[in-house]
Amino acid sequence: MRVVKEHNERRNEILDVAGKLFAIKGYEKCTVNDILKEIGIAKGTFYYYFKSKEEILDAIIMRVTDMIVERAAEAAENAKLTPEIKLLSIFMSMQVKSEVGDEIADELHQPENALMQQKSLNSIIKGVTPILTAVIDEGIAKGVFHTDFPRQYMQIFLLSTSVFLDAGTFQVEPEEQQEMLRALIALLEKMLGIADESMWEVARQHWNMQ
Repeated sequence: MRVVKEHNERRNEILDVAGKLFAIKGYEKCTVNDILKEIGIAKGTFYYYFKSKEEILDAIIMRVTDMIVERAAEAAENAKLTPEIKLLSIFMSMQVKSEVGDEIADELHQPENALMQQKSLNSIIKGVTPILTAVIDEGIAKGVFHTDFPRQYMQIFLLSTSVFLDAGTFQVEPEEQQEMLRALIALLEKMLGIADESMWEVARQHWNMQ
């Protein structure tokens, strides 16, 4: 008996299965036929939802990006938070390993999945930068931040944190992780023209760090 599924349910099923196969087999090695076989659907059904394998990749990346952007926007729009806490909350919103899954997240760092990594990073930076810039502008208006390059600095900082705090990309010993975080916060303080250690103190209290 043929199983008929709602449009969004079938589309999400294809994305879920394709994402797992991309991570396990590598994007380049995974074929459309691999996806069809795993789900048990006809080629015509697949092409009803997606024109190509690359379109699936873009959709998977956009789904994760949308999750991050939604969290970032929620933090930015929270009137109860200071600009400093908003920044820290937005950076934390980019941690989605628990939602994606450890196995898939680890596999994405394999050399054969470099295209997925690159597209994902570009998508996140484009989506989150405007939100961060708005928070910086708010901080400037309140006299908390002082910078002439809010958008550019946030792009630089996003790229830096995405690389240096990602254990799969830049490997450091556990005892060095907090030092790396401290260095990045120090960089952020200089970018935003705020007193040394002030942002770090906010971060320590916000994240309950020693």
